[in-house]
Amino acid sequence: MKVSESVAPKSSPRVVRVGMAQLLVEGGEPERNFARATELVVQAAASGCDLVLLPETIDFAWTHPSALTRAQEIPGPHSDIFSGLAADHGIFIGVGLSERRGLKNYNTALLINPSGEIQLKYSKINLLEVEFPFYAVGDTLGVAHTTLGCIGVNICADNYLESVHIGKTLACMGAEIILAPSSWTVPHHVDETQDPYRDKWLRPLKQIAYYYDTVMVSATGVGYIVGGPYEGRKMVGRSLAVGPGGILAEGQFNEFAGELVTFDIPLPERTLKGTQLGDNARQKGYVF
Repeated sequence: MKVSESVAPKSSPRVVRVGMAQLLVEGGEPERNFARATELVVQAAASGCDLVLLPETIDFAWTHPSALTRAQEIPGPHSDIFSGLAADHGIFIGVGLSERRGLKNYNTALLINPSGEIQLKYSKINLLEVEFPFYAVGDTLGVAHTTLGCIGVNICADNYLESVHIGKTLACMGAEIILAPSSWTVPHHVDETQDPYRDKWLRPLKQIAYYYDTVMVSATGVGYIVGGPYEGRKMVGRSLAVGPGGILAEGQFNEFAGELVTFDIPLPERTLKGTQLGDNARQKGYVF
């Protein structure tokens, strides 16, 4: 009698609950910004989130001149605030801060674990030209192997169409979730009916997520920009989370729409690596 081989059942997807903290970020006002960030982190923890993502440079705001003289080292007093919050509430925190490192400043993002340890630090590579006077170019990429899975971090314009190779590289390094603190801005006259982000951001995030089987989470700020090269423009939200199947969650598009957006990410076991990832993308129709 032939005995059939037993087939092990596929493991159930892990479910990670994420909060995108769409935060009002005021130029040159770290204490006020941190107070609002704290409220959203506490809210995320109370909502059962495993991880909460805050926007880019939430201390002084993106390209605000005060960062040139007031940016702090990491670890330092500003990052310590979020390490304390993570430990107090047992939650992973992704956050963007200005960083003083030696004689240079960097646009930096952190992943802090529930013990309050900085598990990953990344500095933005694809700087806009207007950022050059404010931040130096980052020169490393990395991922963190966490209790939630493998997590990568990049920042805002690192996910422009011409720089999607940054996100794809993180996926090839094993990232199942890529966190992107952001500061998406538009001219002051743009409103919800025009919503330019539907193509500018959704298209590259979907490309990385679909072809490389990862989840992209990008939380952006809201509010009017004061000081610096983009004074008079505004951050209007529309934080986005995109998986291989499309949009998982999105924030409101409005310069006053500070909010916490929560959602669940089912993470099936990933088995592809190395050249298998490229082969898989090619089979899905990606043209290299």
